[in-house]
Amino acid sequence: MGMDRNTVIGFVLLGLLLFTYLFTATKNNQQLEKQRLQQADSLALVKKMQETLHEKQDSVKIKVESGDSLTGFNKAIGGSEKLLTVENDLLKIVFSNKGGQPKEVVLKHFKLYDSSLVQLVDSSLSNRLSYPINTGVNQTAQIADLYFNEASVEKSADGTQTITYSLPAPSGESIEHQFVLHPNSYLIDWNLTATSANQLFSQNNLNLDWHSEMKKTQTYVYYEKRLTNICFSTDNDFDYISSKTEKTFEKPVQWVAVVQQFFNRTLIAKNNFEGGEIHWLREASDTSSLLGSADVRLQAKLPGNASTLNFQWYFGPNDYYILKKTGSHMDRIVDLGRDMYSFVRPINTYIIMPVFNFFRNLVSSYGIVILLLTLFIRLLTSPLVYSSYLSGAKMKALRPEIEVIRKKVNGDQQQLGVEQMKLFREAGVNPLGGCIPALLQIPIFFALFSFFNSNVALRGQPFLWAHDLSIYDVVVKMGFTIPAYGDHISLFATLAVITSFLISLYGMSMTPDQSNPAMKYMPYIMPVMLLLFFNRLPAALTWYYTVSNLITLILQFVIQNYIIDHDKILAKLQANRTKPKTKPKWQERFEQMQETQKKIQQSKGKN
Repeated sequence: MGMDRNTVIGFVLLGLLLFTYLFTATKNNQQLEKQRLQQADSLALVKKMQETLHEKQDSVKIKVESGDSLTGFNKAIGGSEKLLTVENDLLKIVFSNKGGQPKEVVLKHFKLYDSSLVQLVDSSLSNRLSYPINTGVNQTAQIADLYFNEASVEKSADGTQTITYSLPAPSGESIEHQFVLHPNSYLIDWNLTATSANQLFSQNNLNLDWHSEMKKTQTYVYYEKRLTNICFSTDNDFDYISSKTEKTFEKPVQWVAVVQQFFNRTLIAKNNFEGGEIHWLREASDTSSLLGSADVRLQAKLPGNASTLNFQWYFGPNDYYILKKTGSHMDRIVDLGRDMYSFVRPINTYIIMPVFNFFRNLVSSYGIVILLLTLFIRLLTSPLVYSSYLSGAKMKALRPEIEVIRKKVNGDQQQLGVEQMKLFREAGVNPLGGCIPALLQIPIFFALFSFFNSNVALRGQPFLWAHDLSIYDVVVKMGFTIPAYGDHISLFATLAVITSFLISLYGMSMTPDQSNPAMKYMPYIMPVMLLLFFNRLPAALTWYYTVSNLITLILQFVIQNYIIDHDKILAKLQANRTKPKTKPKWQERFEQMQETQKKIQQSKGKN
């Protein structure tokens, strides 16, 4: 088995895993069509519910205006909206007394593609948190439609700000929403206090309904939409849904997060939710600025007639270290390797991330940081890779000997394989050495694939011609779309493919057997496959791949021309031929298998 064949095996494995990843991460047209129908049905249902709710509200307002006070919540139903803006170092939040909740949330240190600030909760979208309360005999109202008393801000000495909304009723019942905003924090405490809870809530059950719509924060909606999902922790165990559209919780829920590529909004229950369900729809159209919408329904129990439930909201970036301190398993929101790719998560958390952060503290350019990270990875893997390159160079030195063997066996492939193995053993060459670099690329590639896709630090960072390393670079916008390739040309992706092609050609130049047509065309097929994959990958990943390939080409050139002594190898070969031969057991079994196959073929030929 020659070096090119082993290299091809490695690339094929890499390609199969990449195909599997893209297949599981994207939806086919039938699934998209199903989502369109589901979305249309859901919108129709929501519209009908809204119309019914408005009719009920109008009926109640008529009763209030006529002086008929059946519910005891006259002021809450007929109030007016008052807004209150509160800020800390990281967040700007606009609170509304309608529903007593945040209406807008802006991240002050993150910008959109149009230079405006990232807005995780947008008043122009359908975002609301609600739960039903009893307002009278056989009458209920949604808290999101009721007007709380106007709130003020109380500031403490340490910079903590407290906002309190109250909703009193003539019969003595009351609901209070208290929000606590800490300095330099993305986390907001939300304390819900109810008196006469047995009257306001049926059987003291709180049924939260959180509707959230996500708007794109990246330049290209296609890629961000594919990485949008819902994460949650149930029974203190992390899980998520991406391609599925529904999830029912049968165990206690610690938190639920609506997650975009680099940001998330998370609702946390300090004492757990008892259960609930999620309905999740990814936007089907690539032309819409929306990524999708989520309906999260959660249940909690008010422990007494006058009691408080403690929740928290997280509005912020998918930063591994921030989330790790925020809540149990919340660091898993950052996709550093999941499901069948979970094996790369330790590589990211214990090797790549610490090294990346170390170089980030030394160098301001993230492109240079990636270059230094690449050099570190290649240095770390150099002992294994060097031995494989050395083995490959030795095989190239043996090509004249192999040509003699090929003429001797006269086209008998089975006998050629046996003789080649004998030659490799005599020369001290490991024919499987060429597999190591390609196989080693698999865990490293997928670790970096996850890391660069989820690393919010790369967002908006320019390098050379790339305006943003977290998305693909565009040097030519074609004006039309090529299936599986896109409507643009990425220069980093093109350079990565060209250097991969040169590596493949080098591998072919060292192969001892050029008679297999599949092996001859593989160097041309693999780059085309890689180009289809790479053109939409983040510039950070394709830049890494380009640098790594350049290092490979340089190493191969130096080893072949300045380290390997071809005459010395041939002299060693002649010396080995005079020594007693001891075959390893694996080689004996391999040669026996080849000999058996040869006899079977000869028998078939005679028949």
